[in-house]
Amino acid sequence: MNAIDRWFAGLSREVARRSSRRSFLARLATVLVGTAAYPLLPVARAGAAPRAPAPGEPDPSAAVGDPADCQYWRHCAIDGFLCGCCGGSQHACPPGTSQSPVTWIGTCRNPADGKDYIISYNDCCGKNVCGLCFCHRNEGDKPIYFPARSNDINWCFGTTSVVYNCSTAIVLGIATEK
Repeated sequence: MNAIDRWFAGLSREVARRSSRRSFLARLATVLVGTAAYPLLPVARAGAAPRAPAPGEPDPSAAVGDPADCQYWRHCAIDGFLCGCCGGSQHACPPGTSQSPVTWIGTCRNPADGKDYIISYNDCCGKNVCGLCFCHRNEGDKPIYFPARSNDINWCFGTTSVVYNCSTAIVLGIATEK
């Protein structure tokens, strides 16, 4: 027997002394299941086809302004700090905050398509005030005794904390005339 054969024989005997068939099979099964589950991981697919906008949401490819600007069309009735400047987006609250289930609404005209959209303004609550991108627009604002259309209320009801952080502007759908 040459030296290489003796070395491999000694190595395989050493591995056999330190491990069992069951542990080998368990490790092999773990590798196989992990490999099979890899495509299920939630990763960003850069090469994926662009998704269609949500129902009622205007076409995102149309240039309509800067969402971080108070004069952006969705912000026609907003009163507060824009979540897009505070670590969130127009649709989502920043990490560490929660969206209030109680909202105020507004109807804003999108200049790109000339349609009016119903916008839900949700306060994000749970952290101190963001302090960035403050907007105070009162188009269609009603007095405080008509709360569903008033933007002068802290809308952090129904959350674990009533501390206001910022506001989102979510498109609910196209406004229709009756």
